[in-house]
Amino acid sequence: MAAGTTRALFLACFRGGEGSGGRLALRPRYAPVPRRTKAAAVAGDLEAAAGAAEEEEEKVAVFAVTGMTCAACAGSVEKAVKRLPGVHDAAVDVLGCRAQEEKIRETIEDVGFGAKLIDEELKEKSILVCRLHIKGMTCTSCANTVESALQAVPGVQRASVALAIEEAEIRYNRRVVAAIQLVNAVEESGFEAILVTAGEDRSRIDLKVDGILNERSAMIVKSSVQALPGVEDIKIDTELQKITISYKPDQTGPRDLIEVIESAGSGHIAVSIYPEADGREQHRNGEITRYRQSFLWSLLFTIPVFLTSMVFMYIPGLKEGLDKKVVNMMSIGELLRWILSTPVQFVIGRKFYTGAYKAMCHGSPNMDVLIALGTNTAYFYSVYSVLRAATSENYVSTDFFETSSMLISFILLGKYLEILAKGKTSEAIAKLMDLAPETATVLMYDKEGNVVSEKEIDSRLIQKNDVIKVIPGGKVASDGFVIWGQSHVNESMITGESRPVAKRKGDTVIGGTVNENGVLHVRATFVGSESALAQIVRLVESAQMAKAPVQKFADQISKVFVPLVILLSFLTWLTWFLAGRFHGYPSSWIPSSMDSFQLALQFGISVMVIACPCALGLATPTAVMVATGVGASQGVLIKGGQALESAQKVDCIVFDKTGTLTIGKPIVVNTRLFKNMVLREFYDYVAAAEVNSEHPLAKAIVEHAKNFHSEETHIWPEARDFISVTGHGVKAKISDKSVIVGNKSFMLSLDIDVPVEASEILMEEEEKAHTGIIVAMDQEIVGIISVSDPIKPNAHEVISYLKSMKVECIMVTGDNWGTAKAIGKEVGIENIIAEAKPEQKAEKVKELQLSGKTVAMVGDGINDSPALVAANVGMAIGAGTDVAIEAADIVLMKSNLEDVITAIDLSRKAFFRIRMNYVWALGYNIIGIPIAAGVLFPSTRFRLPPWVAGAAMAASSVSVVCWSLLLRYYKRPLITQKRQT
Repeated sequence: MAAGTTRALFLACFRGGEGSGGRLALRPRYAPVPRRTKAAAVAGDLEAAAGAAEEEEEKVAVFAVTGMTCAACAGSVEKAVKRLPGVHDAAVDVLGCRAQEEKIRETIEDVGFGAKLIDEELKEKSILVCRLHIKGMTCTSCANTVESALQAVPGVQRASVALAIEEAEIRYNRRVVAAIQLVNAVEESGFEAILVTAGEDRSRIDLKVDGILNERSAMIVKSSVQALPGVEDIKIDTELQKITISYKPDQTGPRDLIEVIESAGSGHIAVSIYPEADGREQHRNGEITRYRQSFLWSLLFTIPVFLTSMVFMYIPGLKEGLDKKVVNMMSIGELLRWILSTPVQFVIGRKFYTGAYKAMCHGSPNMDVLIALGTNTAYFYSVYSVLRAATSENYVSTDFFETSSMLISFILLGKYLEILAKGKTSEAIAKLMDLAPETATVLMYDKEGNVVSEKEIDSRLIQKNDVIKVIPGGKVASDGFVIWGQSHVNESMITGESRPVAKRKGDTVIGGTVNENGVLHVRATFVGSESALAQIVRLVESAQMAKAPVQKFADQISKVFVPLVILLSFLTWLTWFLAGRFHGYPSSWIPSSMDSFQLALQFGISVMVIACPCALGLATPTAVMVATGVGASQGVLIKGGQALESAQKVDCIVFDKTGTLTIGKPIVVNTRLFKNMVLREFYDYVAAAEVNSEHPLAKAIVEHAKNFHSEETHIWPEARDFISVTGHGVKAKISDKSVIVGNKSFMLSLDIDVPVEASEILMEEEEKAHTGIIVAMDQEIVGIISVSDPIKPNAHEVISYLKSMKVECIMVTGDNWGTAKAIGKEVGIENIIAEAKPEQKAEKVKELQLSGKTVAMVGDGINDSPALVAANVGMAIGAGTDVAIEAADIVLMKSNLEDVITAIDLSRKAFFRIRMNYVWALGYNIIGIPIAAGVLFPSTRFRLPPWVAGAAMAASSVSVVCWSLLLRYYKRPLITQKRQT
């Protein structure tokens, strides 16, 4: 029998004391999705994505447990230990035969297993994840500078900087370094940092105060709020009229906080949710506004410069007026261009100066350096030329004022369009967040428990244990469970299940889902940042921060790119200047208004400007952001760029059987009796023995036995001398009979004769992909129960489609060969490995990798965890809020096999976009730099003016982002439509 209930495979933490809320946390390669049981007792820690960090210490005890052979054993140990007072959780590693528990060896031994204390340690929650918004980054070189600065801070374990969303995610030890020190490190590297979250708060809320909030009233408010239970921290900004409070949601909530603050203000202040709670959106909108205003102002000055230098010079009358001399040889046109281009160069373009200065101070030249060098070269040469004309009676000047002003204008336009486009890469997250309703109806109760009133509130003000009224057609405002009413809830936006799910008293509901019919009263259990929706959003955000390995290519280029471009620009100018100086140019080569120095200068500036590496830095992160967002919206959670990159290379998939190719819920399909006895009596004996087992097949038998009794909570006869033999069966004394339930080998080991008829029935059932379970009473076989785990409806189509994608499919299962072959034949898999233990699944994956294949493992995250970790890409089958398979790289939230195809197809299309982005980014430089350097000039007289080069550079960044954005229109393969038709 396949083991199916092991809850964790590594270390777990246990806390003592009331209300500490024990939690289990695996250590995945990527940030995990939140795991919840159906009872929704506590949420798992998002250790890599950060969330809450408790000050209290945690006690961990590790025991070696001997005698366990399957997950049923692990379940028995877990259940026994969890009953101990003061123990909040326990986890058993069935593979390593290890139990993590605060105490006690005797408890483990009482349930029939040996235990030896291995290790005991104190663990303190000191590792947090901080997120910063970084302002001022322009290219990959900037991102690398910030990342290096953060990595150099003592206590920082890992830092990742995402240029596309201008954020940094830092995993740090709070006992060594504080979040404010991380902010300072970024600012010392020349960029502005704004703290998004320090990772320390369980829940945090920003409140806006309407009214007078002076120092005295602020002090009263602060002391009043700090006196509340569960309040961890409070910060008051009197200038912004803003109060930020961190609190424990199980002890207090936003409505309590607002009530206390308003009471402390003696009725002179009103408090509400701060309207600009989404700092990221606020900063992005501010940046869009700044670039738009800068561009419009630059346009106001640049258009006259352009007209006077390139249009009016060809219009009789205007030309004569502009050529009129003011001082010596300096004309009116030159003076006007100088005056108009100066504010563009030094006022509107000052950000390029500050950026270039900071970059050079830290030895990491970036895009700002190239722009500053190019525009300043054009501007100051023009100033020199005009001043020389003003002091000479025969020097004819040539100015490039239009070059500097138009360059800055086009770059500002490009940055404006780029930020607009980048904002759309995170639309998937915004859509996920929009699933939550804006308002909720809270019910008020009297002391007798009767509803006395109801009140509509902002859904962000919901507190734990509030009772929410959900009307037909309304959205569920918070995770919780139904305490009154019956209805059907559409959970497709979370679980992907298209059919509405029936809900009645005691059933759990998920925030953001839609109530189809009937009224429900829901008690809130997880609110704010603890909700399933909020944690999924955090996982997607964390995934978007993770770099794909292919991005290292851009990072390596960017380190040397800017210095090389500066050198190339200088060599270009020097080559053309020396060639003209010592060899001369034909008179037809040089415009009448230029000399060889000026011509060489134009070529040098064009090279410097067109080679800016902005597009190169955006090529990968923008595509990864859009792809992970699109995947999340379709129920495929891809945990970062590395998972995305590995998935597109997959050419072999290893499938688990139970819960992956099959539904995972065994049912009894047939019963054969060899003795004359009532079927109800037969199942009473069998259920009495199997009710003590945690095995899925045992549960299926017990559920089937309940059908013979009308009462819901039937009490089975007492089982004495119960023995469970893992992988074989159970034995117990029921009433006056010795009952044995198990497989054929179990019967033979107990010297029970298996008749030929029974053996033939077992073979028949195996050919039908059924598992035959033999029942013996008093050493005589009395019947065979056939249990089937139905194959998922679309399994055959999925396997067929994967083969058309040139992906080899293999099934590895712990079930017997007969059942495995029958399942394989039905779904279309020829390569089958049966009766495999968990470690053997991982060995098979490694064997395939050694043969040169890129392997994906698809499993349910229980016994498949070793193989999920070993595979190049681990894909975990999950459903609803119980989707947390931490060992996996990709989580298929809908438990739909078609999402395996979606994950691979999406990753392939994403990396096609990335490859094309590199073609765009490098293509502009590979083609544009030689043209800008004048390669075509000798034969065609074609010159690329610097302002045109600037426009091309801006266009390259915009085109890369827009090409990535096309992934938003991704459509999954048509296998679903084919199946339906």
